[in-house]
Amino acid sequence: MRKRHSERSRRCAAATAAVLAVLAVGGCNSGGGGTGQAAPASAPASRPAAPESPTAAPTADARAWHKWGLKPLPPAPTPPADKPVKLSADGPVPVLTRIPTSQKVVFITLDDGQEKDPRFLEMMRDLRIPITMFLTDDAIKGDYGYFRHLQGLGNHIQNHTLHHHVMSTLPPAPQKEEVCGDQTTLTTEYGTAPLLFRPPYGVYDAGTKTAVAECGPRAIVLWRESMQIHNMQYQTSDRKLRPGDIILAHFRGPAELKGTTMTQMFAHLLKRIQEQGFTVARLEDYIRAPAG
Repeated sequence: MRKRHSERSRRCAAATAAVLAVLAVGGCNSGGGGTGQAAPASAPASRPAAPESPTAAPTADARAWHKWGLKPLPPAPTPPADKPVKLSADGPVPVLTRIPTSQKVVFITLDDGQEKDPRFLEMMRDLRIPITMFLTDDAIKGDYGYFRHLQGLGNHIQNHTLHHHVMSTLPPAPQKEEVCGDQTTLTTEYGTAPLLFRPPYGVYDAGTKTAVAECGPRAIVLWRESMQIHNMQYQTSDRKLRPGDIILAHFRGPAELKGTTMTQMFAHLLKRIQEQGFTVARLEDYIRAPAG
């Protein structure tokens, strides 16, 4: 555990240096941008499948929420028939930090996959909160089955690279290996090609965007808020959620949450969302995948 934590700390430091190098906001939960060389062309990657048609998820009753020390969130509104984000089958990939909507919804995303707490599976079965998972193969390869349980609840699995490197520190060819390798593994293990990609630490450059476009995902997804342990870190000075915000959290346990469990962290996140009058919707229900 100590070795894993040390490795994550090393990568966090590398990410901070990379963000500073491209004049982005510093830190492990920061988005970045920059320039880079285009990745070399290769054989076409498999086309991502469209997200599932939205269906009404079973509503958790008050007893289930009480079990986790929570009050029920309002049910998510019906997703718009005309999706506010429309992705194309080719060309440059867009970068999303929020979804344009007037509905008072936010979207929860969970990254990496180190922590595989069975109690979190129980919590998600009870509460039916939609999440989007951006998974790194290094973190999940010891137990792919854990995330199949979450996928079976209607949650989508998306691309987060093979090894969680700082992408802008890699030449184009290794960047492409990171994206295409994770795309292939996740498609094989979970039966659906990821539609979306998130760069580790939010750091990317032009080479990353080229790699993503060539490997199959059709958008890069960042975030507006990140969940820590008890509270969220905001990118705006007024520290408020806005309709369509994308929230970053992680599959983390007590070793990285100062003794807090993942279910406790997630409960704190739901309370912070509820306090501001929002509910949680499924990110993929607001995105139109390319046809075909």
